[in-house]
Amino acid sequence: MTDQLSKVFAALADPTRRDIVARLTESDATVGEIAEPYDVSLQAVSKHLKVLEDAGLVTRTREAQRRPVHLEAEVFDLMTKWIERYRRRAEERYQRLDALLDEMNGVEDDDLDTTITERDAG
Repeated sequence: MTDQLSKVFAALADPTRRDIVARLTESDATVGEIAEPYDVSLQAVSKHLKVLEDAGLVTRTREAQRRPVHLEAEVFDLMTKWIERYRRRAEERYQRLDALLDEMNGVEDDDLDTTITERDAG
């Protein structure tokens, strides 16, 4: 799992590949259709697609003479679960910190109240 996750994050580290993935969320597309907006060769786009394919983010199918590239959404579930696990841990740490700060502020407020009371009584 971690090995695939490493491949996915490495594949998505490139802005062109992230853009390709974003475009494939709309619909499947051929290499030529994917390459249209970029000022690069079909070969360069094919190399990007190969990295995405090796990471499990896309697959290629055959429809007669057409070979569309398809986004594999299940891989995003893997990423989401990994991110969510660490987001929850971070949230728990922040909640503990908030509780500690509230406790510390409460103690300081009590000390301040005691000091004011003693001063007023004296």
